[in-house]
Amino acid sequence: MTHDHDLELRPTAAQISAALNPPPGRNGGDLVVETLAGLGATTVFGLPGQHALGMFDALRRSDLRYIGLRVENNAGFAADAYGRITGEAAPLLLSTGPGALTSLAALQEARAASAPVLAISSQIPTAGLGGGRHGYLHELPDQSASFRGVVKSVHTVRTQSQIPSAIAEAWKSALTAPHGPVWVEIPQDVLLAETLLPVVTAVDATPEDVLPRPELTAVAADLLSRAARPAIIAGGGVVRADASKKLRQLAEKLRAPVVTTPGGKGAFPWTHPLSLQSWLEDRYTTDFLEDADVVLVVGSGLGELSSNYHTFAPRGRVIQIEADLGKLESNHPALGIHADAWHGLQALLETVTERADPTAEGRVAELLDRVRERIDSQELTLEQGVLESVRKALPANSPSFWDMTILAYWAWSAFDAKGPNHLHSAQGAGGLGYGFPAALGAAAADPTRPVLAVSGDGGALYSIAELATAKQYDLNVTWLIVDDGGYGILREYMTDAFGEATATELTRPDYVALAESFGVRGVRTSPEALESDLAKALTEPGPSVVVLPAVLRMFAATHLG
Repeated sequence: MTHDHDLELRPTAAQISAALNPPPGRNGGDLVVETLAGLGATTVFGLPGQHALGMFDALRRSDLRYIGLRVENNAGFAADAYGRITGEAAPLLLSTGPGALTSLAALQEARAASAPVLAISSQIPTAGLGGGRHGYLHELPDQSASFRGVVKSVHTVRTQSQIPSAIAEAWKSALTAPHGPVWVEIPQDVLLAETLLPVVTAVDATPEDVLPRPELTAVAADLLSRAARPAIIAGGGVVRADASKKLRQLAEKLRAPVVTTPGGKGAFPWTHPLSLQSWLEDRYTTDFLEDADVVLVVGSGLGELSSNYHTFAPRGRVIQIEADLGKLESNHPALGIHADAWHGLQALLETVTERADPTAEGRVAELLDRVRERIDSQELTLEQGVLESVRKALPANSPSFWDMTILAYWAWSAFDAKGPNHLHSAQGAGGLGYGFPAALGAAAADPTRPVLAVSGDGGALYSIAELATAKQYDLNVTWLIVDDGGYGILREYMTDAFGEATATELTRPDYVALAESFGVRGVRTSPEALESDLAKALTEPGPSVVVLPAVLRMFAATHLG
């Protein structure tokens, strides 16, 4: 019996001829780049090193665009942002040992934020593998062991024939919900050896859908349809799944107020009458959610930031739709539905009954008024003015990337992202140095719109070398550096806890002069001139740096009392 797929697998005469006569001069690295191209990749990030040179040599025989950064961790952040913006797995090419290990913090952020990154690292020659102490340069007893607790999956290659399938399997893993970083490693000799294998062409690595169980969505729909005061918490999973429209349709059908987590910024329209915005670090919002008789949590594990530092104690029923199985009921008992946010919301849309609730919009407006009054009572006009200036200067469709800095912590709660997938920060793992290199990756993904990076002076020094990258590739990134002379939030924490701060004050360079030394435009601004200076920088093509000397304060925490 002949199956249809048997006919599909039969090669054409042209394919047979090409397979029998591969072009000369190819090596194992060519199999890597051919597989990436066959999977649909167009851009790769990375940093060359001795053991990885076979891959980098192969790049010049391919059509892949290479964006080279100056530090492996920054290359990882750039790939992370590229994956978030495009929804594609972003290839990250690295060398062995120190080069590989330097990417760990970036891969931890990608894992926490569900950003699809396909990291491909070299290894020492095959003869040195197995844990022996052979003394090869960059040798580790078990390099992949350093990554197993960080990435989503690890794929090892030992022969050239394994390369296409291993990379395809990793690609599929990275793009199956929840998205995440994956790790492939290939020995130096396998990359360098000449190959007679045919050119890799089409590669099938279609990610699998994570579908909800219908009996669970039926129960969830019944609970939501009969609820008196339903509420929705929308996390980063809604953004990653491109499910914002589904979320809005469900919220309007249920008349359910929606609050977004820091990772879910923009998943629900900021000015919608049912929008609680993003004020999760607020006791009034926590009380509102605790008063709900049914809380639907979509694409969030209700971690520290999303639960007002674990002070959220729901009194009603919790329904949790989450693609990451380990996050289901990890913090609260719930009707746990293992599913991608898009499919989970679609299943509920098909089964819930439309609710009428004339009080919902009034309760939302009342809550936002109370939050606003609390913030206004703290004499934080400088901070609110700076954030408002950034919002006015930044085009509505431009993405922004925020380092771990006080202005970013304000943005988590108070910044209107103007749409899904527009605001990104390192809030998943919380490491410094994310903002600028991530913005470079986003600019590489979409050069048609300017990109904003926001850092403090402490975080800026983590990625200052990437000014060279921005200049080399002429990327449309404007970098706002808020210079307060140290690690501002740690200064606040230590002063509050111990009466004075230690190890928080920093000697720093003249950032404007430093930017200009790289050939990048630089300007020193003030709170009063920030809007116009930032808007001008964003309008001009190519990279630029805007430095704002200012000491900003956080609004008072509500989880400590």
